[in-house]
Amino acid sequence: MGIIRSSFTFMLGTVCGIYVAQNYNVPNIKKLANTGILMAKHIEENYRKPKKRGDED
Repeated sequence: MGIIRSSFTFMLGTVCGIYVAQNYNVPNIKKLANTGILMAKHIEENYRKPKKRGDED
């Protein structure tokens, strides 16, 4: 009975997720994450300590 109970919960969650995605304005998580990464890179480049003369990358 354990596999039936766990698969029922998974199926119910999948159906609810599909319903919410189709009927509500859910943000695109991948696009949101990429925007956050780009902003973090921009901030890092602007506030990074300047390199010393002897430092090599």
